[in-house]
Amino acid sequence: MAQGRERDEGPHSAGGASLSVRWVQGFPKQNVHFVNDNTICYPCGNYVIFINIETKKKTVLQCSNGIVGVMATNIRCEVVAFSDRKLKPLIYIYSFPGLTRRTKLKGNILLDYTLLSFSYCGTYLASYSSLPEFELALWNWESSIILCRKSQPGMDVNQMSFNPMNWRQLCLSSPSTVSVWTIERSNQEHCFRARSVKLPLEDGSFFNETDVVFPQSLPKDLIYGPVLPLSSIAGLVGEEAETFRPKDDLYPLLHPTMHCWTPTSDLYIGCEEGHLLMINGNTLQVTVLNKIEEESPLEDRRNFISPVTLVYQKEGVLASGIDGFVYSFIIKDRSYMIEDFLEIERPVEHMAFSPNYTMLLIQTDKTLTHSGEICVWWLEDCACVSKIYLNTLAMVLACCPSSLSAAVGTEDGSVYFISVYDKESPQVVHKAFLSESSVQHVVYDQQGIFLLVGTSEGKVFIINANSSSSFQIIGFTEVAKDILQISTVSLLETDIVKVMVLSSLPEAGRSRLEMFTLPTLLPQVSTTFADERGRLKDEIIHKYLYELEHALSSAVLGFQSNQIYGFCSQVPYICSYLLPEEEHTGIYILKPYKKVQSRQYGPGLLYLSSHGLWLITIAKCGILCIRDVYTLETFAWCRSHSHQGHGIQSMRISMDGQNILVNGRDDGTLVYLKWKRFGGHLASEILDYYQKLLISLSSAMDKENHYLSTTPKVSVDLGSDSEHTKQKASTDLSQDELVLTDVKKEIPWIQQKSQEVFVKHGAIKKEVNLFSKKRKEIKQGIKSLSKTILNMMEENDKLENIAKLDQQEFGLDLEELERLHDESQEEVAKIIKDVEMHNLAKSYLAELIKEECWNSMAVKGQALKCFHIPCVVENFPMKARTVEELKELERVLQQKKIEAECLKLRKEIVEAQSGVKLIKQRHEEDDEEEEEEDKTVKYSNLPNYLLGSLSTDFGVDTSLLSSQLELHSREEKINQIILLKDIIYKVKTVFNNEFDAAYKQKEFEIARVKERNVRIREIILDLELEEAVWQPEFEDCEKPERMLVVQDEEITAHKHIKPWHKAKELMVNHEKEHWLLIQDASTRLRALMDMMGGVLEVKKEDILRMVIPQPAFMAKPDAVWTEEERKQFKDYEKKVKELNEERDKYRKSLEAELKKLQNSIQESTQAFDEHLKRLFERRVKAEMVTNQEELKISNLAFSLLLDEELSSREKFLNNYLTRKQHEKSQTSEAVRKSREDLDVYKEHYDNLLAEDKVMDRSFKKEFSEIPGHQVDILYKLFKRRPRISKQKTHSETTSVVPFGELPGSGKLNKDAFAQLMKAMDELDNISNMPEGLDPLVWNHFCMTRRAKVENEQKVKQKAADLLEMATFLQKRVEEEEKVQQEIERVFHELILLQEEKVRFQLNLTIQILLKQGQVELENFQLVLEYSDAILINKNIIEDLNSVIRTQGQKKVASMMESKDVHKRILQIEWEHKKMEMEREDLNQKAWDIQMLFFSRDRQKYLNEPNYEALISIQIGIMEQTIAVLDKTHKKNVENCKKLLKKLGKFSNQKDIANYALSCNLREELVAVSERKDICNAMESRFCHVGQAGLELLSSSDPPTSANQTAGITGSKLTCEKIVKERYENMMQQQKLTNISKQQAEQISILQTEVERLRMKTFPALVPM
Repeated sequence: MAQGRERDEGPHSAGGASLSVRWVQGFPKQNVHFVNDNTICYPCGNYVIFINIETKKKTVLQCSNGIVGVMATNIRCEVVAFSDRKLKPLIYIYSFPGLTRRTKLKGNILLDYTLLSFSYCGTYLASYSSLPEFELALWNWESSIILCRKSQPGMDVNQMSFNPMNWRQLCLSSPSTVSVWTIERSNQEHCFRARSVKLPLEDGSFFNETDVVFPQSLPKDLIYGPVLPLSSIAGLVGEEAETFRPKDDLYPLLHPTMHCWTPTSDLYIGCEEGHLLMINGNTLQVTVLNKIEEESPLEDRRNFISPVTLVYQKEGVLASGIDGFVYSFIIKDRSYMIEDFLEIERPVEHMAFSPNYTMLLIQTDKTLTHSGEICVWWLEDCACVSKIYLNTLAMVLACCPSSLSAAVGTEDGSVYFISVYDKESPQVVHKAFLSESSVQHVVYDQQGIFLLVGTSEGKVFIINANSSSSFQIIGFTEVAKDILQISTVSLLETDIVKVMVLSSLPEAGRSRLEMFTLPTLLPQVSTTFADERGRLKDEIIHKYLYELEHALSSAVLGFQSNQIYGFCSQVPYICSYLLPEEEHTGIYILKPYKKVQSRQYGPGLLYLSSHGLWLITIAKCGILCIRDVYTLETFAWCRSHSHQGHGIQSMRISMDGQNILVNGRDDGTLVYLKWKRFGGHLASEILDYYQKLLISLSSAMDKENHYLSTTPKVSVDLGSDSEHTKQKASTDLSQDELVLTDVKKEIPWIQQKSQEVFVKHGAIKKEVNLFSKKRKEIKQGIKSLSKTILNMMEENDKLENIAKLDQQEFGLDLEELERLHDESQEEVAKIIKDVEMHNLAKSYLAELIKEECWNSMAVKGQALKCFHIPCVVENFPMKARTVEELKELERVLQQKKIEAECLKLRKEIVEAQSGVKLIKQRHEEDDEEEEEEDKTVKYSNLPNYLLGSLSTDFGVDTSLLSSQLELHSREEKINQIILLKDIIYKVKTVFNNEFDAAYKQKEFEIARVKERNVRIREIILDLELEEAVWQPEFEDCEKPERMLVVQDEEITAHKHIKPWHKAKELMVNHEKEHWLLIQDASTRLRALMDMMGGVLEVKKEDILRMVIPQPAFMAKPDAVWTEEERKQFKDYEKKVKELNEERDKYRKSLEAELKKLQNSIQESTQAFDEHLKRLFERRVKAEMVTNQEELKISNLAFSLLLDEELSSREKFLNNYLTRKQHEKSQTSEAVRKSREDLDVYKEHYDNLLAEDKVMDRSFKKEFSEIPGHQVDILYKLFKRRPRISKQKTHSETTSVVPFGELPGSGKLNKDAFAQLMKAMDELDNISNMPEGLDPLVWNHFCMTRRAKVENEQKVKQKAADLLEMATFLQKRVEEEEKVQQEIERVFHELILLQEEKVRFQLNLTIQILLKQGQVELENFQLVLEYSDAILINKNIIEDLNSVIRTQGQKKVASMMESKDVHKRILQIEWEHKKMEMEREDLNQKAWDIQMLFFSRDRQKYLNEPNYEALISIQIGIMEQTIAVLDKTHKKNVENCKKLLKKLGKFSNQKDIANYALSCNLREELVAVSERKDICNAMESRFCHVGQAGLELLSSSDPPTSANQTAGITGSKLTCEKIVKERYENMMQQQKLTNISKQQAEQISILQTEVERLRMKTFPALVPM
């Protein structure tokens, strides 16, 4: 849809004018690649940029379908491949430097390609896509076909590369896995074979993985059944079971980050944990390389954590981390050493060597916006002229129309004014710190009078754009915070500047427009337009507010007719709005005047050209459209960006309309657009306006530019180029760096204005200083007044309630007091609310606990305690059974009853088939047995020991239970579990009933004790005893419902009493006092209390308290008593005696009664305790029965679980078998197809080989017409082949490039064949024609030989392909055999599993009750193994034993009869044999004594009294001797080791010396050979000279001196010596030649034998 809409814009641009891309500038977001030795390329937005490193020349290639996806380069073929990012993307192959499209690859990928990689040789391209396919594909990019593909769901890959030495190997790595893919080929068929690398653990160690599918080391459990794999226990039956591992068995592995190949086809892997791995490319064996630590100074130490990128070099790799350093890893054997290679300023993301390994490309992640880099570019060739750094985050930039300056808005709220008068050295001439909020918009008006700056806080600052005014800040106005765009209109004919600010109202879904007017003379009269704080007055700038009913993403103000153009953000429409001519107040709602549908989708922006007749629109779709401002129709468009990069962010058009710059939003691309065909009225209108504008601004521009050229740098300091180049490595452009030197913290302009306002009002400070004394007096008066009020409040507290005043009446500031009171009330309400919520949460939790543990229980948990002994009995808390459980139980009971009836009917049928008498007898016997069983066993047909529990002791019916020996099926086990749960429920119910009866009994006992305690207290009170009355009570565990009720005494917090409760308590107390006063007034009641104790008659119980009053005279001495008084005294004594006797009698009766009551209480409570003890035993037994039944349930549940595990394992094996059989069918089909292809290809090869032999044989026949000797010469020439010299690489290049010459491929074979044909042209030259041969015959011969050579090349190629196909077939056969072995293994495992399953179903686990002491075994292990035992009823054994016992007794009786008869005979025979044996023993002893050998050791043993001590001494001596010998041996071994070490060193020295001698010998041999040549040359000379000398000597006088004679003799000896040495060398060479011939014959014989043996052992491939 998007592409269709983009292409539909074409018809509107048919007017003639069109735009084209001139150049593109951008920064790489992906890796940079080399195309050749001097050119790099990288994708940027919709383009691929090529840069020549030497000439800095750029070339741009545009993708026709939007943004460029992934990219790869092929250096040998100089081609570039990249993908687009549309739906169903394509891969494009372009050649370099022509940038012509070679081909277009179309696959089945839906979303995007993530990786592309070329093979180093050949025409192969690998592509990888992530979601949703996760497909790896191999392409032949020349023929545009997919050779093979394979999907790996869920495998996300971040790096892919071919082996440079073998295009058949491909490595794919991700942060968790590394896999090596092998490409196998058979003729035209290709296929992938993947192998995963087993990575080490995080610490570098290796983990021995076990086979998950067929584990071999599982333990054998003889009790609980077979032990199965974890996947079967987890219930997995699909493919996930093959890789399932529990969490405890998962260990963190190393996380690869990057990989690179080596010339030996090995892999180096860098990991996040800092380890470096080496992987063998063939065996995939992983080796963790050891790091050699070197001691370094503390300041130089750096922690190298994980390599981000790796690149191979000779003897190691180059690696980079996140610390900004490039390290060199020098690898030797299995260790490596790290050295610093290069220091980079930022973390390195990518490194790559050039193809000739003379340059290293390093790519960092540095971004320019954070450094505040401002660049000046040439518009024609996109060359960077200069740079300047602000060292802060730059947000927006705008260029001034009236001067050579620019304004840059930053994130910290500053605006930097940069002068570009000198293009090669731009400089900051001014800095305006407006506010602390970031700058979002910087806009100049069309004439360059004002600079409008919009901030994020919703302020628009107006700044004088002229540098001569030092960029004066005129003021600001406040608008909505979310500013979208600022638009201005400044016409040459008017003296005002119209400004419009667009902001959004997201809550209302609308947009707001705020318009105001700025006069051109505003800089001269700015003080009258703004207040003291710098805010422009709205009424003076004529500020108006407008709103639109729909949201706009952009809006601009038209030049004529007060018209506004807006781009809708929600719908694809461009609208125009007319502003009202009349003034208005408030917000005015604008309605669309004209609405045109736009084919651009997504939020867009609008711009106006300098003359106001072009409306330029950009949007998220990435298309730029130029429209007529009146008709809003498009007359030119260009798609410079793509919607995948979120379109265009901003656009700038030059004042003459010739140049357009477009900046992408997310792709980081700056595109320069220029007109292709531009003329007519379109060009004339804008050029005329441009000329007028230049004329109008010429004077101002000259003035401002002159001022900029003379303006010094005041507030900034530029850094030198040398300082900047020190901080950055490998930069080739001189640049300046801005260094801000802020000594004091800067204050924003808006805050400065506020401080100026405060300074203007400085009179306040003077007044404060003037009245400071008066202020002190007032403060002291306030303090004294507060003290007086406090004293009054203290006096008020001492007064009575009636005279007291309220505390509010003492408050002076009632309003403040009320405010504090309200705050306290709010705080109290808040605390109350928090407490209520806390209490509510606690209450809710308590209700949940109560509902779960109390309300839901049908039987509440309770306990009973004894009265006198520490014994507690608890009942069984029980929940009510659910409806589902009851239905399930009813179903099982009904099923059991039906089964019982069926069994009964079957018995009757069987019995009916037998005789009537047998039926009657059996019925009678059955009736008798049933009666006996009914008497003995009431509820079950099985004894308790075989039933496995004592549930029958609780009267529970167990007749429906199946026998433990019959539980084979799954349904029977489930039904048995349901019945056992019902039995547990019934047992608990029986015990709970008994518990309830005991509980009621205790309640009765406690009530009876309470009744008796009433009388006991009366007796104790009468007897005035100090005994405590024992009163039993129920505890909380016995009445647990009391724990749910909170008593008042349990609350520790102080109770809050409301005022009306206090008043009520006071009233009650007052009534009590009044009643007491009334009671005091009753004299009658008081007299009764004084005289008779408050009662009218004396009871018998009061006799103990009766006292006889003494007569009054007893106070006098006895001597003064009268007779009457003495008689009264005797009567008094008599009464006292009688009273005491009565009192004693009554006391004794009370004591007897007290003892009787206490004894009765003791007896009743002890009887209850005994009953409770029996109930406790019953509780223990009930718990034992419950545990027994639960144990049976657990065993049954375990058997069901094990049955499920066995079923899961069986399903998994069946599924695995199905997959393997399917794989077997595929491999068989592949083998069949490969064998057929091989047979067909072999037939072609045989035909071609036969043709080659026919051509060889028919050669002489074709040339039979020419003479025979010429035929022989031609045949020799026919067999002759040209020698093709291999291109030798330069020695320097070979030493630098680690991979050297890459192996050949199809293309290289074609090149070699072409080179061979070229060499054949030289052989076919007429100069090589034999003499006397006809040229026609020579031409025919050349054609025949060329055909023969071509045929030979075809045969060689066919042979190589045939060998490759045979290898392919062999691998497929091996795969088929491997799959067949897997299938056989699965069958074997299935058979074993079925046997285990049958054995498990028959080998049941039963529970047997055994009495204590009956089974006694010393070794407990014997109990665990009963493999050869069977379980039968003991009655069978007892019956057999009785029969055996009877028969045995009979046999014993018969044996006893014959025993007495034979006893004597046997005794006599035995005695006779005994005497014979004694005789033989005596004879043997006599012989032994005669032949006894009495050695010295035996003599010593007999003579030595302490023989054992002597032996121990000898043993100690021998041990010491052995120790000495051992020590001597070790010493000799050490000496030998030292000697061997010395000999080794000496041997090494000798090896070095021998090596030096061999080198010297080689040089000497060269010198000797040179000498030989010299001697051979001089020999003839000396011979001639010698002969001449002899002739001279013979003809002339004898030699004048002996030297001449000696010289002639020496020359002869030298010649003879040389001749002798040459002869010896020839003989030695002849001898060695003979030896080599003999050895060659022996080698050929051995090779023949080896071939015969190999063919003998080679497997015969029988066709299936």
